[in-house]
Amino acid sequence: MKAVRFVGVNQPLEMQEVPIPSIGPKDVLIKVKAAGICHSDAHYRSGVSYAPAPLTFGHEIAGIVEQVGSQISNVQPGDRVCLHYLVTCGECYYCTSGHEQFCAQGKMLGHHIDGGYAEYIAVPARNVVQLPDVIPFEQGATLMCASATAFHALMKARIRPGDKAAIFGIGGLGFSAVQLARAFGATMVFAVDIIEAKLKLAQDFGAIPINGNQVDVVQEIKNYTDGRGADIAIEMIGLPHTQKQALECTGPLGRAVMVGLSSKDIQLNIYKDILGNETELIGSNDHLLHELPKLIDFVAENILDVSKVVSKTIPLDADAINATLDALERFDSGVRTVIVMD
Repeated sequence: MKAVRFVGVNQPLEMQEVPIPSIGPKDVLIKVKAAGICHSDAHYRSGVSYAPAPLTFGHEIAGIVEQVGSQISNVQPGDRVCLHYLVTCGECYYCTSGHEQFCAQGKMLGHHIDGGYAEYIAVPARNVVQLPDVIPFEQGATLMCASATAFHALMKARIRPGDKAAIFGIGGLGFSAVQLARAFGATMVFAVDIIEAKLKLAQDFGAIPINGNQVDVVQEIKNYTDGRGADIAIEMIGLPHTQKQALECTGPLGRAVMVGLSSKDIQLNIYKDILGNETELIGSNDHLLHELPKLIDFVAENILDVSKVVSKTIPLDADAINATLDALERFDSGVRTVIVMD
């Protein structure tokens, strides 16, 4: 089969011919129909986050079940599915308590083990989530990271009806976070970015757009909230100055959730940034399998519209994928580019 693979840090991904993966008795073989290209993939290619080489990237995956293992009865060939990207043991304390992202044996598709920039992928059957016919494959793929990570971040923020929420970075994650915040009852949602097209998209879904190149973001949010600040802030970019802004824009008892990956430190004034307002600085790592069916229901019921999350589709082509990763590194890509296969 064809697969576009990572061959080394700061090197272009390459198209390679590799064997179709075999499956065990508890596994399924998936014919990949769509694979999203995430900013994390650009981080792996550049070495900001380690990934072993050679490796097939791609952790946002949707497709059709091609083959099932001998012990599998909950899915069958022909099923439309999405894939939870954390492959874990399923038996340890963290797996059985619903926090599988901390499984000591856990591996992430497209980061530690081969992912979806390929024609086929094999995964444990427990990683399969049914995808309704009303959701296109390319949208289903983005749900498995962008929207799922946004959903989990809002759960970590303990969002409540009446909250005022600031979302930093209106890419695939941020666009979903804007809508989900509204769905969970936020009365104001601030969309912070520097690209007007993304801000306009967020505004169309009820967000207050704030262009970080044109205004003082923290002061602007405080102006809108009569000086109080946001109740929650979700940082999805991974830049030190936006991480600081996310902390500083929250008011008393605010919760600032860090999602964006970064290799750089930020400096905090512990009293001013944390203690004085009893601000909570919260890390949000991945998402959880049990959250995914609810997220898919939100899309099927038109509570979450991901039709505009996919800004571009490309074929399984190394040059097109590398160009997309280049754009992500420059922060000038669209909302989400998805590899779509026939």
